[in-house]
Amino acid sequence: MQFLIMTFLSPQDLCRLGGTSTYWQSMVRDPVLWKYFLLRDMPLWQSVDHLSVPQVKLTGSAVLDDSEMQLDYMAEYLRVCPACRNQWQHQPRAFESVTSFFQSLVPVSEPQFAMFGPGLEQLEISLMNTIMHSPHVLPVAGLPQRQIDGIGSGISFKYKDQHRFNIATLYSTNRTERERARLEHLNLRSKLFVYEEDSESNIPLSINSMFNQVCQAVNGFVFVANAETERGWEEECAQIRVMLDPAVGAVCRPILVLSCVSRETADRHRIPCVTIAHQLQLSSLPNPWMVQDTAAETLTGLLDGIDWLLRHSGVKL
Repeated sequence: MQFLIMTFLSPQDLCRLGGTSTYWQSMVRDPVLWKYFLLRDMPLWQSVDHLSVPQVKLTGSAVLDDSEMQLDYMAEYLRVCPACRNQWQHQPRAFESVTSFFQSLVPVSEPQFAMFGPGLEQLEISLMNTIMHSPHVLPVAGLPQRQIDGIGSGISFKYKDQHRFNIATLYSTNRTERERARLEHLNLRSKLFVYEEDSESNIPLSINSMFNQVCQAVNGFVFVANAETERGWEEECAQIRVMLDPAVGAVCRPILVLSCVSRETADRHRIPCVTIAHQLQLSSLPNPWMVQDTAAETLTGLLDGIDWLLRHSGVKL
C-alpha cells in the first residue's frame, strides 16, 4: 500500500518524504519505484539530449532482474528528467560573466545551420512556412539571394532580437516532386545524397558533391523528424551519419533533432522524443545532440531547441 501511494506522488514530493526519517529514506530509494517512474514519464518528456539520455537498462516492465538490483534508478531519474535538468542548469560564475561581456564586444560571424529531414516534407503543415510567417517567434533578418537547384536556400533569423543565425534549408527534391510524393505517400530518393549504383536501396553512401561546400561551412545541423508515422529508421540513421561524417566537417558540430507533428491535439499520436533518440541511434554519435518536440502549426518547443543549438555552437546567450 505504501508503494501504491508513492506512485501518485511527484519526484519532488518523494524526495521530501525521504528526508523525514531513515525509514522513508530507504523506502523512497527503492529501484523498482524509480524504474516505474522512468518507464511512465519518459514518453511524456518533450526533450532529451546527449547528457540526459538514460544510461540504465529500460525494459517494458518495472520488475527488476538480478543484474538491475544494484542500479541507482533514483539518481538516474533525477539526472535525466526535464524538471530536474532545468533546476541544475549551469549558472555562470563572476569571471565567466566578465569574459562573456568582453566576448560580446568582438564581432562574430553569423552561425549557419543546415536543416534537412523527412519532417520538412511529409507533414500536412509546413514547418518552414510557419517559421517564415511567425515574426513573433523568429523574425526574419535576411532572405536568400539564390537557391541551390530549387532544393535549398539560406534564410537569416534573429533570436531574442539580437542573435542572428542562418538556416540553409535542404529539401530532398524540388517543390513539385515533394508535393506529389506527400500526396501519394511516395518515398523518393533525396538529391542531397549519393546512392549505390544499380541498387534500389535508399540508404545513402555520401553527400552529393553539390552540397559538400554547404555542409562543410555550417556550424551545426537541424534534422526534422516526422513524429506522426511509425516506420523503419535505417534510411534516416544513415542520412544523419553521412551529414556528420568527419570527412565533411568538424566532429564536435551539434545536431538538433526536431520531433515534429503538424499540430498538437489530444487524439493525434506522437512518437515520444526518447523513442526517436533511440531509433536514430543518437547515443552512438560523438557529436552533441538534442531531440526536441515541436508542432508545425504552433512552433511549441522550437525556441528551446534553437537556444540549445546556438549555445552548443559557441554563441554566448
